[in-house]
Amino acid sequence: MNSVSSCAIMLQRSAAPAWVNRGSTDCRPGRTEEENGGRTVANIRKMDQQQKVTYLTTEPIPKLIREMSVPTIISMLVTSFYNMVDTVFVGRIDTQATAAVGVSFSVMALIQAVSFLFGHGSGNYMSRRLGARDYEDAERMAATGFFSVIACGLLVALLGVIFVKPLARLLGSTETILPYAVGYLRIIFLGAPFMMGSFVLNNHMRFQGSASVAMTGIVAGAVLNILLDPLLIFVLHMGVEGAALATAVSQAFSFFLLLYLNIRHAAIRVRLSKVTLTGHYFRNILKGGIPSLCRQGIGSVATILLNLAARKYGAEMADAAIAAMGVVSRITMFAYSALIGFGQGFQPVCGTNYGAGNYRRVKEAFYYCLKIGGITLAGLSVLGFLFAEPLIGVFRADPEVIRIGAVALRAQCLVFVLNVYVIMGTMLLQTIGMALKASIVTVARQGIFFLPAIVVLPMCFGLFGVQIAQAVADVCSLFLAVPLCGSVLKTLSEDRQD
Repeated sequence: MNSVSSCAIMLQRSAAPAWVNRGSTDCRPGRTEEENGGRTVANIRKMDQQQKVTYLTTEPIPKLIREMSVPTIISMLVTSFYNMVDTVFVGRIDTQATAAVGVSFSVMALIQAVSFLFGHGSGNYMSRRLGARDYEDAERMAATGFFSVIACGLLVALLGVIFVKPLARLLGSTETILPYAVGYLRIIFLGAPFMMGSFVLNNHMRFQGSASVAMTGIVAGAVLNILLDPLLIFVLHMGVEGAALATAVSQAFSFFLLLYLNIRHAAIRVRLSKVTLTGHYFRNILKGGIPSLCRQGIGSVATILLNLAARKYGAEMADAAIAAMGVVSRITMFAYSALIGFGQGFQPVCGTNYGAGNYRRVKEAFYYCLKIGGITLAGLSVLGFLFAEPLIGVFRADPEVIRIGAVALRAQCLVFVLNVYVIMGTMLLQTIGMALKASIVTVARQGIFFLPAIVVLPMCFGLFGVQIAQAVADVCSLFLAVPLCGSVLKTLSEDRQD
């Protein structure tokens, strides 16, 4: 097919979208389809609401998934990187400091859980309304979700600072870990409103198809965090509190940068005048966000139980066991974040096409993500299995930490690829509004199966039971996810006829 005919077909299928009329895609003879596509990609940031909807419902699925997922993968990896950087630098202090950051990881996960409730809940609704071209409704949801999460962030900060010491004990701190954990958590709580607000702004822009813009704010904060960590920890001798301050300042910087980018680049901007405190919007926030809240919230509970089990069954090596499992959690969460980011790139494509009635495109996108995600995770799992000891050693060069952590990391690498179906299935169900099924699949990995595993397996196998609990839960989760997601996929074989 020559370039003239391919452009003609493209224009016919997309009903001459506005960015073509404005000259962003030039279909003159002598220009290839790839060149035209490149011009289109370059102008995504400049598209208005209608143009982005048309773009998401007409462009080839593989191309869309690549464009949407690369920025979201980077954003999720950067978010996970905040925790990893702290662990790497704090690991140069001592094992107790490393364990304190590991203990605090569950709080970070809980803050993210509430953020994702509002960010994904409002974002999923926005993407469906954009697909239906109801822009006023989308704007009201954006404002309601953003300002609600800021209010929650202020409440989290207040309660967290007041109850930080008993909370640190509840999270699994030993007496030697406790002072480090209290100092770290107090500062993290003070930064909670900025952290939560930045997550919501990031998700709003992502669901509108502006993932690359959202990525800019997140990456900028990560770079600042990397620069501040060694300065505050070692030069100013602030220790673990320096690591926490670096994270809080970086999150605040990301928040204000994302707010600026939202005003300048987002098709749906956050405006206080659009806040609508009605049951309709909050019900839809809960409907679209509860699966994410469950995923992150149950993850926080799972981390607490993991630390408690490591403290109990680690016996005289309790500090090393807590530190080791904390390091393994950081490493696996880094890979898990990439998978979630890939799924988040799928969500705007899924939500907009589902709202437009293009069900076959939704199904095509789902299976494309399964293929690419499975291949990628299989490769990462092999590398993690082969280089388990060096990976653990990057965080803490303690022989006991490395020995305990390597066994747990290898066990998870053996089955990690199974999570592709579980995560992509959750993203599909969540985005199209099937909150109950999405919540069940979401809580399976670190709730329905992990919580019994972390209680029963250590009773039978001691510390080894702690090390293999997550791998066992991953296998069980797949068997639950397949029938729940498969029944929905069968209904997406034909497009809706309006």
